[in-house]
Amino acid sequence: MKKRFGIPAALLAAALLAACGASSNGYASSPSAADGSYYDESAAMEGEYGGTDSGTTPTLDPAAQNTEQKIVYTADMRIEATDFAAARTAFLAAVEDTGAWLEHTYVSGCEEDHDRYASYTVRVPAENYRAFLEQAGKGGSVSSLSEDARNITENYIDVQARLTALEAQRERLNALADKAETTADLLEIENQLTDVQYELESYTAKLRAMDSQVMYSTVEATLNEVAVYSPTASTSFGQRIADAFSEGGAGFVSFVQGLAIGVVYLWPLLLIVAAVAAAGILWRRKHPRKPKPKPAAPTPAAYEPPAQTPNQPKYKQ
Repeated sequence: MKKRFGIPAALLAAALLAACGASSNGYASSPSAADGSYYDESAAMEGEYGGTDSGTTPTLDPAAQNTEQKIVYTADMRIEATDFAAARTAFLAAVEDTGAWLEHTYVSGCEEDHDRYASYTVRVPAENYRAFLEQAGKGGSVSSLSEDARNITENYIDVQARLTALEAQRERLNALADKAETTADLLEIENQLTDVQYELESYTAKLRAMDSQVMYSTVEATLNEVAVYSPTASTSFGQRIADAFSEGGAGFVSFVQGLAIGVVYLWPLLLIVAAVAAAGILWRRKHPRKPKPKPAAPTPAAYEPPAQTPNQPKYKQ
């Protein structure tokens, strides 16, 4: 009997030690391990450790960072181009030269209408992040650029410590499994090992996600084809007037072209209207309206002096 209760008591002690170790380091059980939900890398990055600050204010240049700091760099840039093909070629050359890759690409519009548009999601090695931003917009004009640097060092260390605790717990459970003397004890140990293994895989995936975000910065870029570049604060008044004049002329030409295209699209309707108008004119010529007779002018009445009353005084002539 003593030997039979030895393994459950050891299991209870191991579980208590693992729980104490987790609580002393400020860790909570993995939500994905508790409910069996699938781990989402992007949700983990944004929700669990995306906004944590380790006490060090990060700069926007990965090359200037301490290697022990875990900084996630992201950027959003908008590029305008009067020569869309040249700007796109320069952008893709920047991707290739910096060892980056395109994670997402979308292109729309056509060359005839001069309304081409492209959006890219680029993953850039952190050491080439700044070089990529400087080279990507050389084929056009960078109208806006926003950058963000998030320090996730504290959460990274927490996940590493949690993995160490789980690995130690797995080793203890494996040692207990070797000493199990009954099938019930062995099944209980295996159930706990399954839970621990699931948590280990979940935290390992989180660590890999953080490593990926730290090693490769994310740049969201858009490329717009324009007739003239948008005015900036440094643009002179005369240059803005010239740009407005040029853009107005281009707009007028586009309006005339659109009107001509609309007329061509509506030619059947215009032909019917013209035929109806021509038939109406011919019918009116064959059936002219008769002139209306003019009314006779009224004859003037003879003048009659007003009658005099008896009391009315007579005027001397």
